[in-house]
Amino acid sequence: MVQGADSVSAAIEGELRLLDPAVRSSRAEVVRLLDPEFTEVGASGRRYTYEEMLTELHEHPGGSAGGPVYEPSEITGVLLAPGVVHLTYETRFDGRRARRSSLWRRRDEESGWRLYHHQGTPVPPDTP
Repeated sequence: MVQGADSVSAAIEGELRLLDPAVRSSRAEVVRLLDPEFTEVGASGRRYTYEEMLTELHEHPGGSAGGPVYEPSEITGVLLAPGVVHLTYETRFDGRRARRSSLWRRRDEESGWRLYHHQGTPVPPDTP
């Protein structure tokens, strides 16, 4: 079971790094953390591919050092299978909340854990 806990911890560490403006603004860091087959459905409803995210992430909210930052909470994870971790958590950003779900996978030791899929769902303002 320690292996599962280590895997979940590694995925959480990667997820938190991707919320850091310094990482979001660094193409090299984003390349290291995103799986080449990455996809996302953002809280806006827009779909993103790996290439789009590499090109645009530095321009997305939370990508500048002086601007608002994502505040994650209640982050939990589970090892679904060897090399696959599912994370769920909530973020606050500039007065808005979103529930988030991420799949991280590890193909081999060399590439490490990488974000394979992410989904953000807005939380209406009056929802507890």
